[in-house]
Amino acid sequence: LDMEFTGLHSTSLQNNEPSLFDSPAERYVKARQGVQRFTLVQLGLAIFSKENSNKYVVHSYNFFLFPSTLGVKDVEFTLSASSIQFLSHYGFDYNKFLKDGIPYMNEVQEKFLRQHLLAGTWKVCSTSNADRDVMKKAIDEVTTWIAAAKEGDTLILQDLSGYHMIDVQLVLRQALENVWTEPLGDKKVMVKKVNPEHRQLLENSSYDHCKEELILLSARGFTNLFEILVKVKKPLVGHNMLMDLMHLHDKFYRPLPESYEEFKRNIHNLFPVIIDTKTVTKSVQKKCLFPRVSSLVEAYAVLCSSNLNPKGPPCPVIALASGCSRYAEKKFPHEAGYDAFLCGSVLLMSAHLLLCRSTDGAVEAEPSFSQYLTVLAEHVNKVNFIRGGVSSINFSGEDSPCRHPPALVVHVRGWPGLTEEQIYQEFKAHCRFDVRRLSKNQFILLSNKYKHVRHVLRDYRHHPHLQVSVYRHWRHSPSVNCLLQISGIVALWSLLAFVLGGARSC
Repeated sequence: LDMEFTGLHSTSLQNNEPSLFDSPAERYVKARQGVQRFTLVQLGLAIFSKENSNKYVVHSYNFFLFPSTLGVKDVEFTLSASSIQFLSHYGFDYNKFLKDGIPYMNEVQEKFLRQHLLAGTWKVCSTSNADRDVMKKAIDEVTTWIAAAKEGDTLILQDLSGYHMIDVQLVLRQALENVWTEPLGDKKVMVKKVNPEHRQLLENSSYDHCKEELILLSARGFTNLFEILVKVKKPLVGHNMLMDLMHLHDKFYRPLPESYEEFKRNIHNLFPVIIDTKTVTKSVQKKCLFPRVSSLVEAYAVLCSSNLNPKGPPCPVIALASGCSRYAEKKFPHEAGYDAFLCGSVLLMSAHLLLCRSTDGAVEAEPSFSQYLTVLAEHVNKVNFIRGGVSSINFSGEDSPCRHPPALVVHVRGWPGLTEEQIYQEFKAHCRFDVRRLSKNQFILLSNKYKHVRHVLRDYRHHPHLQVSVYRHWRHSPSVNCLLQISGIVALWSLLAFVLGGARSC
């Protein structure tokens, strides 16, 4: 699985950037705001089917998606300029996204639509001039034609795409009791003049394409396929897939809950086996002679190199199906279907490396996928957590804390009014730290690289205004200091009471 979005992190909200200080629950709150503001533009699925021996055939698909507009509440979403520019650089087809995107909706949106279909108060959200022109042209064409038409005559309406196919039929049937409509495919609708009795018979027959369930089926669009993915319970593979999972939940299942723990439970119920190739490749880098890589494309290229994955009989053979062969001939980075293909390939090749290591190279001629899952067991349901308080999110248990380098505390002297941003800019030239104010004149610095901590401790040893030292909770924590002060006051009063009480007794 892979997805492309109209944006990732909302910059219009204060303190919404990911930080090393973030706990999983805090990061979820930040990411949730982004998911609610942005939308999907493309979803890629690559289905790996094992054939004879150790050969996997891949069918890879690209789905351009656009929120369903057949409903009662219009969907608003935001565009991030950098994300749009990024996708444009890689040739993303925005016309296809806007004009031909497959609709989708979650359970709450479907409930609204179902209620209004039953009540006859449905409407299409779009109010653009182009949509009104399409509707007006179709209605004018039918009303002009029907005046002279005989019973049984038909008219073909052309160039109706997406929700226009449904909307035109519903409008015509509601306005004229002596017409019947049928979709013909290829953006065409047939309009037929009938008498009211015949119309009633057709409405009660199985041939009615505008029945409530069929309208819902069309309006739900990709959600139908999402529910099949949930039902089959196959392992779901992605790369750095936290945002993917959050969008899956929000767009196709239910609006994201406020509770981080509830989100984890819901995702685990939907997809019991999740594997993040970012988590897997981080482990492979430590266990095998695997160079450090920063992207999915780099991981795929390294794993395909002969010195890491010899092309011997036990190694999995990955073959693209005939309809997907262009991915074998050319790279299409950040096209969702291509990246989904890379995800599955990286998973299989990484699993094979780990299996070879666990068996000292004595791998069976045809290792099964269940054997691959066994060596991947420690990574199952562990989704990579970028720059935060844990290394990964565990969707089937407790999150494990991250092993960061020690935090640093900066004590400011003779430099009043410093802000977190100014402290960040001060240290930015040396290395990257996340900053959080500790007290009026103290700040905590957190990095994910030990060498950055060493450099700052060395370079700021004699700074006239900034004293930098390793953070010690018992020494620097305001809560501990407050507790010590209170304990000191209580002890002093107890001592005074004891002394004064002893003096009176004398």
